[in-house]
Amino acid sequence: MKIALDPAMYHASLSVAEEVRKAAELGYRYLELSPRADWFFWHRYPKADREAIAEVRKACAETGVEIATLVPVFDWSSPDEQERQAQVRNWRRLLEIAAELECPVVNSELSGDPNDARRSEHAFYKSMDELIPVFENYGIGLDIEAHPYDFSETNDDAVQIIRGLDRDWVNYVFCAPHAFHLSDGTGDVGRMLRYAGSKLAHVHVADCYNHRANVGNRYIVNPPGVDARIHQHSEIGHGEVNWEEFFSTLREMDFDGIATVCVFGWEETADEIHRRMLARVTEELVS
Repeated sequence: MKIALDPAMYHASLSVAEEVRKAAELGYRYLELSPRADWFFWHRYPKADREAIAEVRKACAETGVEIATLVPVFDWSSPDEQERQAQVRNWRRLLEIAAELECPVVNSELSGDPNDARRSEHAFYKSMDELIPVFENYGIGLDIEAHPYDFSETNDDAVQIIRGLDRDWVNYVFCAPHAFHLSDGTGDVGRMLRYAGSKLAHVHVADCYNHRANVGNRYIVNPPGVDARIHQHSEIGHGEVNWEEFFSTLREMDFDGIATVCVFGWEETADEIHRRMLARVTEELVS
């Protein structure tokens, strides 16, 4: 199993090469590179060039840290055909970058529009028809999650969509900080993980509170009824995810994929949080 660091809390202050060195300093052997403007950003064409890639390859060689995965977010499920085509173009360049980094897998979101879910699903499968040969040419795997405000936002439906592709190299990411969106407030992480079954290849590890709790008043968003989603990526213990159930289920399933520590929004104590999270995940899933 690979325990990876999402270095999002360092994006504002460190280059990617420096994030590789930071991961090594914190004790991580793997990095999961999330969106940042100078490499690849939400829905925009990737900007990393040969010089940037060479710097990261050099840092990896010096530290022994590997780029386990990249996390592009491109709206390949857009019901707008011109936008969908542009996002497929983005994906093609992203896969070139992943190949140059010798990155074995990328993970992403379903994207699309939850208010136009059927046409978004059609667009997703059309994009995959175009991209499957590209993934297979590079030998790069794909792990997909249902993110809040994607065209599919629930665990079971997302797993079914992924199974519909029927490719061994396309698998599921269960994102713990989205647990309550994935279950519409139920938070039954063990059942959701078991439902994913053999397609579960990747988990994101961070805590969150249940936005459905207290008759929906855990968070107050204005104006009432606004079409938005809210969640957190906090350190374990700063939320309501059932971690005993989460980790015990993964052990029962003999999970051996990627477990990514992805805490956001606590930059002032980032190093300490990442060390504690690494220790906890190692204790639960490796020791």
